[in-house]
Amino acid sequence: MTASIYDAKPWLAQLSEVQRAPVRPPETVLHAFRDAARREPDRPALAYFDGRIGYRELDELSDGVAGHLAARGFARGDRLALILQNTPHFVIALLGAWKAGGTVVPVNPMYKDREVAHVLADSGAAALVCSDRAWEAYLRGTAADSPVRIVLTADDLDFQTRNDERVLPAERLGAPEDATDLLHAARTGGTAPEGRDPSSGDTALISYTSGTSGTPKGAMNTHGNIAYNAERQRTGLALPDGACVFVLAPLFHITGMVCELASSVAAAGTLALAHRFEAGVVLDAFTEHRPAYTVGPSTAFMALAAHPSCTPDHFSSFTMISSGGAPLPPALVEKFRAGFGPYIRNGYGLTECTAPCASVPPQLEAPVDPASGTLSVGLPGPDTVVRIIDEEGRDVPFGEHGEIAVRGPMVVPGYWRRPEDSAAAMPDGELRTGDIGFMDAQGWLYVVDRKKDMINASGFKVWPREVEDVLYTHPAVREAAVVGVPDAYRGESVKAYVSLRPGAEAEPGELAAHCKERLAAYKYPREVEILPELPKTTSGKILRRELRASR
Repeated sequence: MTASIYDAKPWLAQLSEVQRAPVRPPETVLHAFRDAARREPDRPALAYFDGRIGYRELDELSDGVAGHLAARGFARGDRLALILQNTPHFVIALLGAWKAGGTVVPVNPMYKDREVAHVLADSGAAALVCSDRAWEAYLRGTAADSPVRIVLTADDLDFQTRNDERVLPAERLGAPEDATDLLHAARTGGTAPEGRDPSSGDTALISYTSGTSGTPKGAMNTHGNIAYNAERQRTGLALPDGACVFVLAPLFHITGMVCELASSVAAAGTLALAHRFEAGVVLDAFTEHRPAYTVGPSTAFMALAAHPSCTPDHFSSFTMISSGGAPLPPALVEKFRAGFGPYIRNGYGLTECTAPCASVPPQLEAPVDPASGTLSVGLPGPDTVVRIIDEEGRDVPFGEHGEIAVRGPMVVPGYWRRPEDSAAAMPDGELRTGDIGFMDAQGWLYVVDRKKDMINASGFKVWPREVEDVLYTHPAVREAAVVGVPDAYRGESVKAYVSLRPGAEAEPGELAAHCKERLAAYKYPREVEILPELPKTTSGKILRRELRASR
């Protein structure tokens, strides 16, 4: 590979000595977990409403699941599909599958049967873990036509007594007759099979992309990928030993898996769970668990800020709050800091780079590009090279737009059973992200938009993010998404969809005029549609494709 201007890594000058120092992660997160269980067996590993599970107990429960799987023919390299909310069962099943030598396939529990069927068939999953209600509602039929031969179901009411009906079912359903209760298997399955511990090069996860750019593909996150990023999180964020990490991003998403679960294990910390996102439940959990760290999409912070009971005290325990998975408007960062105290630090990553490949360190604040108003997503790490490239893969100068390409120890080796897609997306091991951005001379990375979302209005390029960031400066706007719509004169014109803050009022014409005053004539939205809510993935990304399809 030819030399690159980005090889000089100008971002290193912005990092602290600790952040620049080499890290020596354990071979796998499972190794880190076993070390934590030996050192701190009685420390809470998981907190779930009023329930607590110590490291020793979590070790024993996951041993039981591993033994149960192995006794039923689950072999080294087999895949286990995991379709759960943020509950203790998720962590128990994950560790159990790894102890049995398997690969975990995290699946969004909001997927419908057709989406789940694709993942089960494509991954060749031999085992399935899901909630008892999901099994009864639709997964029984879906699994019948899949490779799945082992089924474990979980009751969301296990491990706690509070039974908060804002997110939990009102009563127990009971274990289905044609599946095994996961907690029963964990307590009776015996010990993990010997000789199956994974190594750093083994595939830990097959993480399916969200499908925003086509049929979901399974990125093969290795144990080494995860252990490296978890250790970088621990050291870069200065997470103290035993820190409480709150699970705001869902665990089935790579951000929750690595930045929350794996980094918590790396710090021998306590992972606080609250089933799924509901703003009032999350705020109550902040008060109860007093976490030091969390990460979530900007939409989650918008919802928390809009909740009538939200106060600065809810965030007083945090030493660091990060955002990832969805664009973070500069206006939200400042509104949140003014209202509640914390500065939300941006981050950037993809499933294919095992969550973060750039972030804003705790000692710094992200600059805002004066020309576009875009907030930087942060600085790459010391072992990472981020380049901005043209269509031929050549470097573009600092400050110029191009595709973001990433190389480093967090980049996956490829997609599951898709060698052609792997070669196209990761030539010579460098990930071509499909995101358009630029880097300034100090190494700060800025993400402008997805390549496919660019709007061509009368031959001028319009990046939706720039228009959305302006909309977010209007005091009535809660969420915003911009798409291109057919225009007989311009080819395409800009249309904005917005939802309003509780109690706020605004007319479409007012919002269009707000943008017209702040943007070039070809950029401001010719149409504005106000909706109660914008469609989102469960990880918080606003789905522009659904808005385009609905017009």
